[in-house]
Formats: sequence, C-alpha cells, structure tokens
Amino acid sequence: MEQPFTLHAPPAQTAPLVLTSPHSGRRYLPSFLQSSRLDARAIRRSEDSFVDELFAAAPGLGVPLLAAEFPRAYCDVNREAWELDPAMFEDALPAHVNAASPRVSAGLGTIARIVGTGEPIYRRKMRFSEAEGRIATCWQPYHAALAGLIDSTVQKFGACLVLDCHSMPSAPAPRGLPMPDAILGDVHGTSCAPQITAFVERKLTQLGLRLRRNDPYAGGYITRHYGRPRDGVHVLQVEFLRALYMDEAQFEKTAAFASFAETLTEFLAATADVAAYLLPPRQAGLASAAE
Repeated sequence: MEQPFTLHAPPAQTAPLVLTSPHSGRRYLPSFLQSSRLDARAIRRSEDSFVDELFAAAPGLGVPLLAAEFPRAYCDVNREAWELDPAMFEDALPAHVNAASPRVSAGLGTIARIVGTGEPIYRRKMRFSEAEGRIATCWQPYHAALAGLIDSTVQKFGACLVLDCHSMPSAPAPRGLPMPDAILGDVHGTSCAPQITAFVERKLTQLGLRLRRNDPYAGGYITRHYGRPRDGVHVLQVEFLRALYMDEAQFEKTAAFASFAETLTEFLAATADVAAYLLPPRQAGLASAAE
C-alpha cells in the first residue's frame, strides 16, 4: 500500500498529547475485495468508521493525529505483528508466529479471519508471504510512525499521553449489559496514570456521556505495548458508541455527527490544556509497570 497512514501534524506540537486512530482506514484494495467472500459493505463491519474525522480538530489544537489508511480487516495494527491463525494459510508458519493468542482463537489476529460480526472474510487460504507483505507495508510503518511520535513528544515535553481512539458497535456487551456511550481502557490501571484516566472520565461525563472503564475493552496491543507510565508514556484507549454519530448498517454519518465532533473537540481542547500538568515525570531507571 503506497500510503499506509496519514499523519495530521500541527504546525507546532504544543501539548504532550498524541492521538492514534488505527481502525478507521477505509482504503480497500481491489485485490483484497476480490479475495473476500463478503460484499463491499459487509467487509466494513470491523471498521471504526469516521473516528479520524471525529478528531479532525486535533492539529489545530497543537496535537498530532496518526490515522491508518488501510482497513482493520486487511491488517490490524492493534495486534502484535505476528498474531496469525495457521488454519488460514496454505504453508507452515515460522516459529516466531504467535498462533496461540486469544485474539487468534477469536478469529481477530493481525490478519483477521472474520469481521467484527463473525462472518468469514476469505474465499481461500493464503500464503504466509501475503501476511508478510501486509505486515511490512502496513503494520511496521504505522508502528514506526507512532513510536517516533511518542519519542519526539517525550524528548520535547518530558512525557507523553497517547489517546488510542476507537468506536464500538451498539449491540449489547457480553452478559447482556447495555453499552455506555464510551469506554476507557487503561489495562486496569497499568497503562496510564490514574489521575489522567480520572480527568478524561470526569470531562466526558461533564459533556453528557455515560462511561465505563475496562469492560469489555481494557485496551489492545497499542495500549499494552506503549503504556509505560514509569517511563513517562501513558496510553488510554477510548471507545465511543457508533450510534452517537453514524448509521451502523449503512456506514454513513448521521445528522448528529457534527455536534458529536464538536463535543469531542471540546474534550480534546480541555485535555490538551491540562496534559502537561496531569503527566507525572519519568521515574528514571525504574522498569515499566506495563512490561
């Protein structure tokens, strides 16, 4: 893929804050669509549609936004690089592949077997070289860019807060619980300082959203891998209910999109204003709690 991501960079970064939208990519290659048994609409059921657009104000607030261009169904950068299902491949997989992860078992590895609603994606098995190609052209460049943003933010400000932005379907959560408007995932307190999570929770509640923490989304690879509070890197996953801004069946924005984007812009501006005060300094020489 020629352009695996777009970095919406501000003229100058003015806050120790980085946004990432790893699942909002909407560029479906013709070859990928041809390999799928799903139609052009059904294959989008894993997509966090328009999340990057909800946070389009970020650069104007001095905050960089990194957004994937490729779809999650093609390559999921919120997984380890090599979480692959051997049953999807014609040939044997090398030893470094993690074939036993719960994500692989669920069909949602780095190269997913199913879309978010459970339908199988592929007509046929693929070769491992296909997965290697996607990881080389999508996963690795995306993470190189994200790691670079984090490093440069820490260099400039002494610490970094990453908001990993996602959306979630309106279907009831496991155990039949009603879905809140937003779920914050800090890997049960290990990927982000508690005062940051508390601030985000308080601000979004003030803006009228109903929140829950870590259930059922505690954080994926990005949150778990990069969240190193003792090293000054704090990562908080934020999931927003799709029904708040889009028609989930038609993959179209609703009339509420603009007002919800304004709400998130207000939230983002408040977070950018206080991020430097919320972030505790690095504790040099101490191992990360997230490692």
